[in-house]
Amino acid sequence: MRRISIFGATGSIGQNTIDLIARDRDAYAVVALTGGRNIAQLAKDARALRAQVAVTAHDDLLPELREALAGSGVQAAAGRAALIEAASRPADWVMSAIVGAAGLEPGLRALEQGATLALANKESMVCAGPLMLRTAQAHGAALLPVDSEHSAVFQALIGEDMAAVERVVITASGGAFRDWPLEDLARATPEQAATHPNWDMGQRITIDSASMFNKALEVIETREFFALDPEQIEVVVHPESMIHALVGFCDGALMAHVGPPDMRHAIGFALHHPQRRALPVERLDLVKLGRLTFREPCETRWPALRLAREVMQAGGLSGAIFNAAKEVALDQFIAGQIPFTRMAGVVEETLSCLSSHAGHNRDQFTLDMILQADHLARHTARDIGGRN
Repeated sequence: MRRISIFGATGSIGQNTIDLIARDRDAYAVVALTGGRNIAQLAKDARALRAQVAVTAHDDLLPELREALAGSGVQAAAGRAALIEAASRPADWVMSAIVGAAGLEPGLRALEQGATLALANKESMVCAGPLMLRTAQAHGAALLPVDSEHSAVFQALIGEDMAAVERVVITASGGAFRDWPLEDLARATPEQAATHPNWDMGQRITIDSASMFNKALEVIETREFFALDPEQIEVVVHPESMIHALVGFCDGALMAHVGPPDMRHAIGFALHHPQRRALPVERLDLVKLGRLTFREPCETRWPALRLAREVMQAGGLSGAIFNAAKEVALDQFIAGQIPFTRMAGVVEETLSCLSSHAGHNRDQFTLDMILQADHLARHTARDIGGRN
Protein backbone atom coordinates (compact mmCIF):
# COMPACT_ATOMS: atom_id res chain seq x y z
CA MET A 1 0.00 0.00 0.00
CA ARG A 2 1.22 3.48 -0.86
CA ARG A 3 1.13 6.02 1.94
CA ILE A 4 -0.52 9.24 0.80
CA SER A 5 -1.46 12.61 2.28
CA ILE A 6 -3.76 15.24 0.80
CA PHE A 7 -3.24 18.87 1.79
CA GLY A 8 -6.28 20.93 0.83
CA ALA A 9 -8.54 17.87 0.85
CA THR A 10 -11.83 19.77 0.98
CA GLY A 11 -11.15 21.93 -2.10
CA SER A 12 -11.87 20.97 -5.70
CA ILE A 13 -8.42 19.43 -6.31
CA GLY A 14 -8.54 17.56 -3.01
CA GLN A 15 -12.02 16.22 -3.68
CA ASN A 16 -11.04 15.03 -7.16
CA THR A 17 -8.00 13.33 -5.64
CA ILE A 18 -10.19 11.60 -3.07
CA ASP A 19 -12.52 10.48 -5.86
CA LEU A 20 -9.63 8.67 -7.55
CA ILE A 21 -8.32 7.22 -4.28
CA ALA A 22 -11.75 5.91 -3.32
CA ARG A 23 -11.99 3.97 -6.58
CA ASP A 24 -8.97 1.87 -5.57
CA ARG A 25 -9.21 2.14 -1.81
CA ASP A 26 -7.14 -0.92 -0.92
CA ALA A 27 -4.09 0.42 -2.77
CA TYR A 28 -3.59 3.36 -0.40
CA ALA A 29 -2.95 4.02 3.28
CA VAL A 30 -4.03 7.59 4.00
CA VAL A 31 -1.72 9.40 6.40
CA ALA A 32 -3.15 12.93 6.60
CA LEU A 33 -6.02 14.98 5.27
CA THR A 34 -6.13 18.73 5.80
CA GLY A 35 -8.76 21.36 5.14
CA GLY A 36 -10.16 24.72 6.11
CA ARG A 37 -13.60 25.49 7.47
CA ASN A 38 -15.56 22.67 5.84
CA ILE A 39 -15.29 20.44 8.90
CA ALA A 40 -18.17 18.17 7.90
CA GLN A 41 -16.49 17.23 4.61
CA LEU A 42 -13.07 16.86 6.20
CA ALA A 43 -14.40 14.54 8.91
CA LYS A 44 -16.48 12.53 6.44
CA ASP A 45 -13.48 11.90 4.18
CA ALA A 46 -11.13 11.18 7.08
CA ARG A 47 -13.53 8.55 8.38
CA ALA A 48 -14.13 6.99 4.97
CA LEU A 49 -10.42 6.81 4.14
CA ARG A 50 -9.39 5.87 7.70
CA ALA A 51 -6.77 8.62 7.80
CA GLN A 52 -4.24 8.75 10.63
CA VAL A 53 -4.88 12.45 11.21
CA ALA A 54 -7.25 15.18 10.02
CA VAL A 55 -6.12 18.79 10.36
CA THR A 56 -8.07 22.01 10.01
CA ALA A 57 -6.08 25.18 9.45
CA HIS A 58 -8.28 27.04 11.94
CA ASP A 59 -7.56 26.59 15.65
CA ASP A 60 -11.06 27.67 16.65
CA LEU A 61 -12.59 24.73 14.76
CA LEU A 62 -10.66 22.03 16.62
CA PRO A 63 -13.53 21.21 19.05
CA GLU A 64 -15.92 20.79 16.10
CA LEU A 65 -13.46 18.52 14.29
CA ARG A 66 -12.86 16.43 17.41
CA GLU A 67 -16.58 15.96 17.87
CA ALA A 68 -17.06 14.99 14.22
CA LEU A 69 -14.28 12.38 14.48
CA ALA A 70 -15.24 10.99 17.89
CA GLY A 71 -14.96 7.22 17.97
CA SER A 72 -13.37 6.99 14.52
CA GLY A 73 -9.78 6.47 15.61
CA VAL A 74 -8.74 9.45 13.45
CA GLN A 75 -6.61 12.01 15.29
CA ALA A 76 -7.89 15.60 15.13
CA ALA A 77 -5.54 18.60 15.05
CA ALA A 78 -5.64 22.28 14.11
CA GLY A 79 -3.44 25.22 13.25
CA ARG A 80 -0.28 25.91 11.34
CA ALA A 81 1.98 23.82 13.60
CA ALA A 82 -0.34 20.84 13.12
CA LEU A 83 -0.19 21.27 9.34
CA ILE A 84 3.59 21.22 9.45
CA GLU A 85 3.59 18.17 11.72
CA ALA A 86 1.25 16.35 9.35
CA ALA A 87 3.50 17.21 6.40
CA SER A 88 6.46 15.82 8.33
CA ARG A 89 4.85 12.38 8.65
CA PRO A 90 6.41 9.85 6.26
CA ALA A 91 4.39 9.42 3.06
CA ASP A 92 5.12 8.11 -0.41
CA TRP A 93 2.92 10.59 -2.29
CA VAL A 94 1.56 13.96 -1.18
CA MET A 95 -1.00 16.17 -2.90
CA SER A 96 -0.24 19.85 -2.29
CA ALA A 97 -3.53 21.63 -2.98
CA ILE A 98 -3.70 24.27 -0.25
CA VAL A 99 -4.54 27.55 -1.97
CA GLY A 100 -2.05 30.40 -1.75
CA ALA A 101 1.30 30.92 -0.06
CA ALA A 102 0.02 28.93 2.93
CA GLY A 103 0.83 25.78 0.96
CA LEU A 104 4.54 26.54 0.66
CA GLU A 105 5.88 25.31 4.00
CA PRO A 106 3.87 22.05 4.13
CA GLY A 107 5.06 21.29 0.61
CA LEU A 108 8.67 21.86 1.56
CA ARG A 109 8.29 19.61 4.62
CA ALA A 110 6.88 16.84 2.45
CA LEU A 111 9.83 17.14 0.07
CA GLU A 112 12.20 16.92 3.05
CA GLN A 113 10.69 13.49 3.81
CA GLY A 114 11.61 12.34 0.29
CA ALA A 115 7.98 12.11 -0.84
CA THR A 116 6.68 12.52 -4.36
CA LEU A 117 4.98 15.92 -4.20
CA ALA A 118 2.08 16.38 -6.61
CA LEU A 119 2.01 20.16 -6.81
CA ALA A 120 -1.31 21.89 -7.44
CA ASN A 121 -0.18 24.85 -5.31
CA LYS A 122 1.32 27.04 -8.03
CA GLU A 123 2.16 29.72 -5.48
CA SER A 124 4.97 27.53 -4.13
CA MET A 125 6.86 27.74 -7.41
CA VAL A 126 6.04 31.43 -7.91
CA CYS A 127 7.31 32.38 -4.46
CA ALA A 128 10.09 29.85 -4.03
CA GLY A 129 10.78 27.91 -7.22
CA PRO A 130 14.56 27.54 -6.72
CA LEU A 131 14.07 26.55 -3.06
CA MET A 132 11.47 23.93 -3.99
CA LEU A 133 13.74 22.42 -6.64
CA ARG A 134 16.81 22.47 -4.37
CA THR A 135 14.88 20.80 -1.56
CA ALA A 136 13.57 18.06 -3.85
CA GLN A 137 17.05 17.36 -5.19
CA ALA A 138 18.66 17.36 -1.75
CA HIS A 139 16.22 14.78 -0.36
CA GLY A 140 15.73 12.57 -3.42
CA ALA A 141 12.11 13.68 -3.73
CA ALA A 142 10.08 13.98 -6.94
CA LEU A 143 8.16 17.14 -7.85
CA LEU A 144 5.28 16.57 -10.29
CA PRO A 145 3.05 19.34 -11.70
CA VAL A 146 -0.71 19.02 -11.27
CA ASP A 147 -1.96 22.27 -12.77
CA SER A 148 -3.53 21.12 -16.03
CA GLU A 149 -1.23 23.34 -18.10
CA HIS A 150 1.99 22.22 -16.46
CA SER A 151 0.96 18.58 -16.44
CA ALA A 152 0.31 18.97 -20.16
CA VAL A 153 3.77 20.45 -20.77
CA PHE A 154 5.36 17.75 -18.60
CA GLN A 155 3.65 15.02 -20.61
CA ALA A 156 4.52 16.60 -23.96
CA LEU A 157 8.20 16.69 -22.95
CA ILE A 158 8.50 13.02 -22.03
CA GLY A 159 11.37 11.59 -24.06
CA GLU A 160 12.24 14.98 -25.55
CA ASP A 161 15.46 17.00 -25.39
CA MET A 162 14.90 20.36 -23.69
CA ALA A 163 17.54 21.84 -25.98
CA ALA A 164 15.12 21.27 -28.87
CA VAL A 165 12.29 23.26 -27.23
CA GLU A 166 11.67 26.66 -28.78
CA ARG A 167 8.54 27.70 -26.94
CA VAL A 168 5.75 26.64 -24.63
CA VAL A 169 2.20 27.84 -25.15
CA ILE A 170 -0.20 27.65 -22.21
CA THR A 171 -3.88 28.21 -22.78
CA ALA A 172 -6.39 30.29 -20.84
CA SER A 173 -10.17 30.06 -20.93
CA GLY A 174 -10.51 33.80 -20.36
CA GLY A 175 -12.75 33.24 -17.37
CA ALA A 176 -16.10 34.81 -16.65
CA PHE A 177 -15.41 38.18 -18.30
CA ARG A 178 -13.62 37.23 -21.51
CA ASP A 179 -16.45 38.67 -23.65
CA TRP A 180 -17.56 41.53 -21.41
CA PRO A 181 -17.17 45.10 -22.69
CA LEU A 182 -14.13 46.65 -21.02
CA GLU A 183 -16.21 49.51 -19.63
CA ASP A 184 -18.37 47.05 -17.66
CA LEU A 185 -15.51 45.35 -15.78
CA ALA A 186 -15.31 47.99 -13.04
CA ARG A 187 -18.87 47.04 -12.02
CA ALA A 188 -18.26 43.29 -11.90
CA THR A 189 -19.20 41.61 -8.62
CA PRO A 190 -17.40 38.78 -6.82
CA GLU A 191 -20.40 36.53 -7.52
CA GLN A 192 -20.15 37.19 -11.25
CA ALA A 193 -16.38 36.67 -11.23
CA ALA A 194 -16.74 33.35 -9.38
CA THR A 195 -18.74 31.72 -12.19
CA HIS A 196 -16.43 29.87 -14.59
CA PRO A 197 -17.64 28.91 -18.08
CA ASN A 198 -15.70 25.60 -18.20
CA TRP A 199 -14.08 24.51 -14.95
CA ASP A 200 -15.57 23.63 -11.57
CA MET A 201 -13.21 25.31 -9.11
CA GLY A 202 -13.24 27.18 -5.82
CA GLN A 203 -14.19 30.84 -5.45
CA ARG A 204 -10.69 32.30 -5.24
CA ILE A 205 -9.14 30.47 -8.16
CA THR A 206 -12.22 31.14 -10.31
CA ILE A 207 -11.97 34.88 -9.65
CA ASP A 208 -8.25 34.66 -10.40
CA SER A 209 -9.19 33.08 -13.71
CA ALA A 210 -11.47 36.01 -14.53
CA SER A 211 -8.70 38.50 -13.74
CA MET A 212 -6.09 36.26 -15.41
CA PHE A 213 -3.98 36.43 -12.27
CA ASN A 214 -4.21 32.65 -12.19
CA LYS A 215 -2.62 32.52 -15.65
CA ALA A 216 -0.01 35.09 -14.63
CA LEU A 217 1.02 32.79 -11.78
CA GLU A 218 1.11 29.86 -14.20
CA VAL A 219 3.41 31.76 -16.58
CA ILE A 220 5.89 32.23 -13.73
CA GLU A 221 5.41 28.61 -12.64
CA THR A 222 6.14 27.45 -16.20
CA ARG A 223 9.46 29.27 -16.14
CA GLU A 224 10.40 27.76 -12.79
CA PHE A 225 9.32 24.19 -13.48
CA PHE A 226 10.90 23.88 -16.91
CA ALA A 227 13.85 26.33 -16.68
CA LEU A 228 12.65 28.36 -19.67
CA ASP A 229 13.48 31.91 -20.63
CA PRO A 230 10.49 34.24 -20.19
CA GLU A 231 10.51 34.92 -23.94
CA GLN A 232 9.83 31.23 -24.60
CA ILE A 233 6.47 31.27 -22.78
CA GLU A 234 3.31 32.32 -24.57
CA VAL A 235 -0.35 32.58 -23.53
CA VAL A 236 -3.33 32.19 -25.82
CA VAL A 237 -7.01 32.45 -24.96
CA HIS A 238 -8.71 29.16 -25.84
CA PRO A 239 -12.40 29.36 -24.84
CA GLU A 240 -13.08 25.63 -25.22
CA SER A 241 -10.40 24.61 -22.66
CA MET A 242 -9.66 21.38 -24.54
CA ILE A 243 -6.00 22.05 -25.37
CA HIS A 244 -4.20 22.65 -22.09
CA ALA A 245 -0.73 23.46 -23.41
CA LEU A 246 1.50 23.06 -26.45
CA VAL A 247 5.25 22.62 -26.76
CA GLY A 248 6.97 23.97 -29.85
CA PHE A 249 10.21 22.39 -31.08
CA CYS A 250 13.08 23.58 -33.22
CA ASP A 251 11.77 21.69 -36.25
CA GLY A 252 8.56 23.73 -36.20
CA ALA A 253 6.41 20.97 -34.72
CA LEU A 254 3.90 21.64 -31.94
CA MET A 255 3.06 18.89 -29.46
CA ALA A 256 -0.38 19.54 -27.95
CA HIS A 257 -2.05 17.95 -24.94
CA VAL A 258 -5.79 17.65 -25.60
CA GLY A 259 -8.40 16.52 -23.10
CA PRO A 260 -11.65 17.49 -21.39
CA PRO A 261 -11.61 20.15 -18.65
CA ASP A 262 -11.41 17.57 -15.85
CA MET A 263 -8.69 17.87 -13.22
CA ARG A 264 -8.77 14.14 -12.57
CA HIS A 265 -6.59 13.65 -15.62
CA ALA A 266 -3.66 15.72 -14.32
CA ILE A 267 -4.18 14.36 -10.78
CA GLY A 268 -4.35 10.77 -12.02
CA PHE A 269 -1.25 11.19 -14.15
CA ALA A 270 0.70 12.40 -11.11
CA LEU A 271 -0.82 9.73 -8.87
CA HIS A 272 0.19 6.84 -11.15
CA HIS A 273 3.39 8.31 -12.64
CA PRO A 274 5.43 6.93 -14.35
CA GLN A 275 2.64 4.61 -15.46
CA ARG A 276 -0.43 5.74 -17.36
CA ARG A 277 -3.64 4.10 -16.12
CA ALA A 278 -7.32 4.24 -17.03
CA LEU A 279 -9.19 7.22 -15.59
CA PRO A 280 -12.93 7.97 -15.29
CA VAL A 281 -12.82 11.04 -17.54
CA GLU A 282 -14.81 11.90 -20.64
CA ARG A 283 -13.50 10.63 -23.97
CA LEU A 284 -13.56 13.44 -26.53
CA ASP A 285 -15.71 13.15 -29.64
CA LEU A 286 -13.75 15.36 -32.03
CA VAL A 287 -16.52 15.43 -34.63
CA LYS A 288 -19.05 16.55 -32.01
CA LEU A 289 -16.57 19.09 -30.68
CA GLY A 290 -16.36 20.60 -34.14
CA ARG A 291 -13.68 23.25 -33.80
CA LEU A 292 -11.16 24.80 -31.46
CA THR A 293 -10.59 28.56 -31.35
CA PHE A 294 -7.78 30.77 -30.12
CA ARG A 295 -7.35 34.48 -29.40
CA GLU A 296 -4.49 36.72 -28.43
CA PRO A 297 -4.94 37.90 -24.82
CA CYS A 298 -5.63 41.60 -24.44
CA GLU A 299 -3.38 43.07 -21.75
CA THR A 300 -5.74 46.03 -21.33
CA ARG A 301 -8.36 43.53 -20.18
CA TRP A 302 -5.85 41.35 -18.34
CA PRO A 303 -2.90 43.47 -17.07
CA ALA A 304 -1.86 40.59 -14.80
CA LEU A 305 -0.07 39.00 -17.77
CA ARG A 306 2.12 42.08 -18.24
CA LEU A 307 2.88 42.11 -14.52
CA ALA A 308 3.97 38.46 -14.65
CA ARG A 309 6.55 39.28 -17.30
CA GLU A 310 7.80 42.23 -15.27
CA VAL A 311 8.14 39.94 -12.24
CA MET A 312 10.20 37.43 -14.22
CA GLN A 313 12.39 40.24 -15.53
CA ALA A 314 12.92 41.66 -12.02
CA GLY A 315 13.73 38.28 -10.49
CA GLY A 316 14.70 37.96 -6.86
CA LEU A 317 11.85 37.94 -4.38
CA SER A 318 9.49 39.59 -6.86
CA GLY A 319 7.48 36.39 -7.21
CA ALA A 320 6.77 36.26 -3.48
CA ILE A 321 5.84 39.94 -3.44
CA PHE A 322 3.62 39.54 -6.50
CA ASN A 323 1.73 36.58 -5.07
CA ALA A 324 1.22 38.13 -1.63
CA ALA A 325 -0.08 41.38 -3.12
CA LYS A 326 -2.39 39.41 -5.40
CA GLU A 327 -3.85 37.49 -2.47
CA VAL A 328 -4.51 40.72 -0.56
CA ALA A 329 -6.06 42.42 -3.60
CA LEU A 330 -8.32 39.40 -4.09
CA ASP A 331 -9.40 39.55 -0.44
CA GLN A 332 -10.20 43.24 -0.86
CA PHE A 333 -12.25 42.62 -4.00
CA ILE A 334 -14.22 39.79 -2.38
CA ALA A 335 -14.89 42.05 0.63
CA GLY A 336 -16.17 44.82 -1.64
CA GLN A 337 -13.34 47.18 -0.69
CA ILE A 338 -11.98 47.65 -4.22
CA PRO A 339 -13.48 47.13 -7.71
CA PHE A 340 -12.46 44.24 -9.95
CA THR A 341 -10.32 46.48 -12.14
CA ARG A 342 -8.35 47.84 -9.15
CA MET A 343 -6.75 44.50 -8.21
CA ALA A 344 -3.98 44.77 -10.79
CA GLY A 345 -3.26 48.33 -9.67
CA VAL A 346 -2.82 47.24 -6.05
CA VAL A 347 -0.37 44.53 -7.15
CA GLU A 348 1.57 46.83 -9.48
CA GLU A 349 1.94 49.56 -6.87
CA THR A 350 3.08 47.04 -4.27
CA LEU A 351 5.74 45.73 -6.63
CA SER A 352 6.88 49.28 -7.30
CA CYS A 353 7.02 50.19 -3.61
CA LEU A 354 9.06 47.07 -2.75
CA SER A 355 11.32 46.91 -5.79
CA SER A 356 14.39 47.53 -3.64
CA HIS A 357 13.50 44.51 -1.48
CA ALA A 358 13.36 42.03 -4.35
CA GLY A 359 17.07 41.21 -4.46
CA HIS A 360 18.62 39.31 -7.34
CA ASN A 361 20.33 36.06 -6.32
CA ARG A 362 17.33 33.73 -6.12
CA ASP A 363 19.47 30.64 -5.53
CA GLN A 364 20.43 31.88 -2.07
CA PHE A 365 16.92 32.66 -0.84
CA THR A 366 15.78 30.87 2.30
CA LEU A 367 12.27 30.14 3.53
CA ASP A 368 12.60 32.88 6.16
CA MET A 369 13.53 35.45 3.51
CA ILE A 370 10.55 34.44 1.37
CA LEU A 371 8.15 34.59 4.32
CA GLN A 372 9.48 38.03 5.32
CA ALA A 373 8.92 39.32 1.78
CA ASP A 374 5.43 37.83 1.83
CA HIS A 375 4.62 39.57 5.13
CA LEU A 376 5.96 42.93 3.97
CA ALA A 377 4.07 42.73 0.67
CA ARG A 378 0.79 41.92 2.42
CA HIS A 379 1.16 44.88 4.77
CA THR A 380 2.01 47.20 1.85
CA ALA A 381 -0.83 45.94 -0.35
CA ARG A 382 -3.37 46.38 2.47
CA ASP A 383 -2.28 49.99 2.87
CA ILE A 384 -2.49 50.63 -0.88
CA GLY A 385 -5.88 48.97 -1.25
CA GLY A 386 -7.18 50.69 1.84
CA ARG A 387 -6.61 54.10 0.26
CA ASN A 388 -9.19 53.42 -2.46
